[in-house]
Amino acid sequence: MDLVLNICDDYLLDNVWAKLVPLSAFTTSYASLNSTFAIPIANSASSTWSQMVAHLPHPPIPADHLASLYSSAPAPLAQLSAWPRDYIPRQLVSLCVLTLIGIHVLYFLFAWLSYQFIFNHEMMRHPRFLKNQVKLEIQCSLRAFPGMMMLTLPWFQAEVLGYSRLYDGLDTYGYFYLVASVPLFLLFTDYCIYWIHRWLHIPIFYKTLHKPHHKWIIPTPFASHAFHPIDGYLQSVPYHLFIFIFPLHRVLYLVLFVLVNFWSIFIHDSDMITGHALEKVINGPAHHTLHHIYFTVNYGQYFTWADRVGSSYRQPESSLDPMLEIKALDEAKSQ
Repeated sequence: MDLVLNICDDYLLDNVWAKLVPLSAFTTSYASLNSTFAIPIANSASSTWSQMVAHLPHPPIPADHLASLYSSAPAPLAQLSAWPRDYIPRQLVSLCVLTLIGIHVLYFLFAWLSYQFIFNHEMMRHPRFLKNQVKLEIQCSLRAFPGMMMLTLPWFQAEVLGYSRLYDGLDTYGYFYLVASVPLFLLFTDYCIYWIHRWLHIPIFYKTLHKPHHKWIIPTPFASHAFHPIDGYLQSVPYHLFIFIFPLHRVLYLVLFVLVNFWSIFIHDSDMITGHALEKVINGPAHHTLHHIYFTVNYGQYFTWADRVGSSYRQPESSLDPMLEIKALDEAKSQ
């Protein structure tokens, strides 16, 4: 998230924060400084907004620091913010906004694409498909996003402060590790999520936290993030924990983070296509469809190995396809 924040600061947020919390709102007289360095500073009393924000907390603004600040900035001081990039309140607010925008874009973009082009709309005629279910899934997701964002914020802030093991250079740990870090990330997060998911099915946790997600017996892609906020957060913890234990390239982490969100959406399309070559290795849509129907099988996220080790694996078979119930209803009506 630190990479995203830096990019957004460069192209957008520096200007936004300069308008929201302008440095000029906290400066009353820099006549001597202006005469020495020819720095154009607006009168702090010239703007009602400046007067309002002048009461906000801000880091110290030493007069002797303004010159160096101005010399490194292409804009006049009147266009700089009193909240610099390294000011934690600014970072926290920026991260909250970026996280909320990001999860909404990922959710609606990928879920809509999957719903339009992958999801079999015939599944909506299944007897266990709820009335107005798509609307309910979206509403549940939207209610969960703010809570999930607040719980995730400390992880993102720790990244920005440099506590993670994210790195920049492609050869920092060698190209072999760069490539090997991808399966390491997938295996680590898959195994952790398997156990978190399985523990969420323990009755004391299931009733409060995980049951809302299993309301969708025949899910659509919009059910992918329709969680209780704590449930959704807990299943995301391994993604954040990984980079505080293992080194991972900064850009690669961002790519993987987007892809795992796409995968979470993809496996919620109620697909029961069976018989493909990787069926016994990859925990795909068919496996997760069985999880929503039978509850205590196929807890894994990407692979089947953890379910096999934990004796919770169930092989997808054409005879288990929920579409068969729809066809049976159609045949009964036609008779």
